[in-house]
Amino acid sequence: MNYVSVENLTKSYGIKVLFENISFHVNEGDKIAIVAKNGSGKSTLLKILMGKEIADSGTVNINKDIQVVLFDQEIDFDSDLTIDEFMMTLDSAPIQALKNYHKSLLSTDYDFIEKALAEMEIHKAWDLENDMKQILSQLKITDLDAKMGTLSGGQIKRVALAKLLTETRAEHRHTLLIMDEPTNHLDVEMVEWLESYLSKAKITLILVTHDRYFLDAVCGIIWEMEDKNLYFHNGSYATYLENKMIREDNMNSTIDKANNLYRKELEWMRRQPKARTTKSKSRQDDFYETEKIAKTDTRKESLELDFEMKRLGNKILELRDISKSYGDKLLLKDFSYQFQRGEKVGIVGKNGAGKSTLLNIIQGLEPKDSGEIETGETIKFGYFSQKGLKYKEDERVIDFIKEISENFPLANGRTISASQFLRLFLFDDQTQYSPISKLSGGEKRRLHLMYILYQNPNFLIFDEPTNDLDLPTLTVLENFLLNFQGSLIIVSHDRYFMDRIVDHILAFEGDGKIKDFIGNFSEYRKNLKLEEKNPKAVVEKKVEAPAPAPVSTPQAPKRKLSFKEQRELETIDKEIPELEKKRTVILDQLNNETEYEKVAKLSAELESISEKLEIHEMRWLELQEVLGEE
Repeated sequence: MNYVSVENLTKSYGIKVLFENISFHVNEGDKIAIVAKNGSGKSTLLKILMGKEIADSGTVNINKDIQVVLFDQEIDFDSDLTIDEFMMTLDSAPIQALKNYHKSLLSTDYDFIEKALAEMEIHKAWDLENDMKQILSQLKITDLDAKMGTLSGGQIKRVALAKLLTETRAEHRHTLLIMDEPTNHLDVEMVEWLESYLSKAKITLILVTHDRYFLDAVCGIIWEMEDKNLYFHNGSYATYLENKMIREDNMNSTIDKANNLYRKELEWMRRQPKARTTKSKSRQDDFYETEKIAKTDTRKESLELDFEMKRLGNKILELRDISKSYGDKLLLKDFSYQFQRGEKVGIVGKNGAGKSTLLNIIQGLEPKDSGEIETGETIKFGYFSQKGLKYKEDERVIDFIKEISENFPLANGRTISASQFLRLFLFDDQTQYSPISKLSGGEKRRLHLMYILYQNPNFLIFDEPTNDLDLPTLTVLENFLLNFQGSLIIVSHDRYFMDRIVDHILAFEGDGKIKDFIGNFSEYRKNLKLEEKNPKAVVEKKVEAPAPAPVSTPQAPKRKLSFKEQRELETIDKEIPELEKKRTVILDQLNNETEYEKVAKLSAELESISEKLEIHEMRWLELQEVLGEE
């Protein structure tokens, strides 16, 4: 069943063309992800589909038998409503049936009661209230009597998400669900639940997200918006990247051929005026088309920079016995840690566990209750917080950056200009000379990020840097951080981003406890789930009784590693570092490889090595548990 048909759609804002003559179809069951840099028109396209924006030209036909539901970043609500009342404002027949049923429980009007019961049957609304509470519970919303006006921004978005999911479940008619960054303000457990929910649900979905693991789990189709066009890809995010690379290679080949032809045709067009009057009209038209292709700019700035940051001394940052509480809530208890040169640490944990508080204490922005902090004399912090960008009214992007410096220092005394650095972070020449106030929300966040990096700090602290950033910007940021030689702390719920950047996790587990884990984020999650499935060893350690006095009764022999298992453990201990080294080498090769066949071969090798590594790690944990019992 066809849900949406769009033909030759064009939309501009002033002189900026967002997209031009794009056409597409959405069919029942499609799960589509839209990928584009901020400012390309993703949100505008979604609003056009919702009827909230009008296109300059083209047609949008939405099947009259479907409803279109949008989860947006901007949420309207009445502050005086309770969460329960807000949820019941859904404009759907099943919700209305549920409302009437609740009224009927207090009524003595037999006809009204009978009608209410009939409506519940007709609209299959008996399980709806339970479904609603279950969804709210999964999103950590439990006090349904709380007023909407008392909730935090993150809680409001979670309630709005629950309302939308309830609406799609309540309506038995065909629904097109449109979601713009639904994972923002969700912790990892919530993201994993939503990921599972959407991947299993029989829905039709258009999704904008920066979470690449989420994208791969939920969507099988990717739409790429770039250079005013719309490109279509079936498959995973990795497949999209391969297709994009092939398209750009083909385009560059076409441009090279057009340039050769253009030079020849330009000579012919420049001949004397008499000759021009006899020229073939079709040949002139062909010339202008060739000229358009030849002058296409496909240059992509490369982020292979040799940075000249301020030298790090021997002392970086040391925390000793740091404690912090707010009233009865303990956030940090006797926390000690010594940061090393070039270390990339990820901080994870539930919202409100104290992650941002630790970042503020490190920088002296918030007092600690007790403990000591020793910061190296050469340390220059760069802090990217969740607060918005501060700028003068009508200030241009390029001037805002030049206030720091005209140039960014590279090694060996070289520099790049502020404009070149802006281009690295996807700000084209036209945008650089635009007022900051005209930028989209995502573009402002990208500029804020670039503003921090341009100050050339040697110790970066990022608090949720990936929220509202587009995928192209995330790729640029990741490449920057992989080359960054200073120290780095990242608080983020973005699993892909954390896996690619950090190799050490500090996990806030509540009540002031912080777990120190060596490995990336996925490895930490895997280890956490393994502990949850097999808590026996932990429980036994906690309740370990004093050793009994020796008795003559023979004891059952304890389980020990066999000779074969001991040799296996020794082999695994040797092979795990080798496999990790091979994986790192392949990842580096993939980041720099552009030839399709080599990328495919390297991807297959990476998958094989990752599988072996996972098997080895699981077996290592099993053997270590046996050792722990000896």
